[in-house]
Amino acid sequence: MSLATIHTRAASGIQAPPVTVEVHLANGLPVLNIVGLPEAAVKESKDRVRAALQNARFEFPARRITVNLAPADLPKEGGRFDLPIAMGILAASGQIPTDKLEQYEFIGELALSGELRPIRGALPVALQSKQAGRTLILPQQNGPEAALISDALIHPARHLLDICAHLHGQQMLPFAEPLSTPAVPHYPDLSEVYGQHHARRALEIAAAGSHSLLFYGPPGTGKTMLASRLPGILPPMGEAEAIESAVIASVSDHGFDAQNWGRHPYRAPHHTASAVALVGGGSNPRPGEISLAHQGVLFLDELPEFDRKVLEVLREPLESGHITISRAARQAEFPARFQLVAAMNPCPCGYLGHPNGRCRCTVEQVARYRGRISGPLLDRIDMHVEVPPLPKGTLQQKQQMEESVAVRERVNRCRTHQITKRGKANNLLDNRELKQFCALQSAEAQLLEQATERLGLSARAHQRILRLARTIADLEGADNIAANHLSEAIGYRRLDRQSV
Repeated sequence: MSLATIHTRAASGIQAPPVTVEVHLANGLPVLNIVGLPEAAVKESKDRVRAALQNARFEFPARRITVNLAPADLPKEGGRFDLPIAMGILAASGQIPTDKLEQYEFIGELALSGELRPIRGALPVALQSKQAGRTLILPQQNGPEAALISDALIHPARHLLDICAHLHGQQMLPFAEPLSTPAVPHYPDLSEVYGQHHARRALEIAAAGSHSLLFYGPPGTGKTMLASRLPGILPPMGEAEAIESAVIASVSDHGFDAQNWGRHPYRAPHHTASAVALVGGGSNPRPGEISLAHQGVLFLDELPEFDRKVLEVLREPLESGHITISRAARQAEFPARFQLVAAMNPCPCGYLGHPNGRCRCTVEQVARYRGRISGPLLDRIDMHVEVPPLPKGTLQQKQQMEESVAVRERVNRCRTHQITKRGKANNLLDNRELKQFCALQSAEAQLLEQATERLGLSARAHQRILRLARTIADLEGADNIAANHLSEAIGYRRLDRQSV
């Protein structure tokens, strides 16, 4: 047989579109041509494949070899096509049986010795291979990651010879299994934060309704500690959420560690990060920090120190929950349903209003510092919470603070109630659902109207107060939003650009 077809997959954002590798052997001068929009690394595979086949003691056909990667308009990159190209050459030259190749998908980079090297993005490949009803053969190092997809048929392999022995029926490849049962996610505990009862309460509300949060106060008051404790009180991930989060990490440059399965991401980029680092990009689009924080927390410390243009790119994904990156040749969409937590000082030196009276910042300096955060972005943050200096002697009292596990139980009950009754977290309620689930009595409606007019709040802020009040009511097990729920929610919106 001089023609063989092998199934594999490319990488496009978080997707793994199918690719058919067609190999044809023809008479003529010995040459290997690869067509189908291959990039440089794919073109170089011809040399890796030739050396791998020869070192594995296979015959490399001295014929005119044409390798077509279809569809031709889909860009192909990386070394993931080495293995399917090698299998296609072996099948076309009759060195391996071809009767069962239709049942398999192959992916992996080849070393010159014939050993398989891991690839990036094995998780989406395994997921979509399962959906296609095929068995996936991939490098051994990718096995534990791919095995996280339940009921997927995955064969990890160490060497090209192992795959050929499997196809000949001589020695079957084992099915992939996780290295071990993923450990219960461990996070920093909330009991380590002393005092700050108001901020702890706000953190619990934010976790219960998936609300965004801004902490402001002098240095050393616990803003960063509070933010890092948020993942530990979030409800546990479901399987679908865990897969979404893991797939994004899998296609990133750092890859996915199977031990992090089910763990809420916590991303804290430095304030020097660029817009591309934050939202993603590149000629072949990669996920940025907001997508890597999907189903988790994005913490922006020293918020005014970020470039204003960088911060503005957060506005759209905060509303939509996804980011679309467009390039001339391709477009990629990444999910970005993250929980934003930001922290800032009240002035450039950080000590405005501090009891020690150290601040010497002028009015103009303070105004310029606060003006680095635009009104539209600030308007999209649900809760603005002051974190004041701790009273003297607080750290010496060694008071027993509530642990994360107790707070997480309340948050989980509240979120379960939201999902059961409304099908989503309160932060995701749309306008129609707000009218249905957040209807106010006349007294509460008048209270909100007065607060909106007095504080000069926008229609967006008005809606966010309703969502916040609904979460506060849910935490108390109340069916209707009462005046005390609404008053507390309004209290979290008192921070505007002039009163930071």
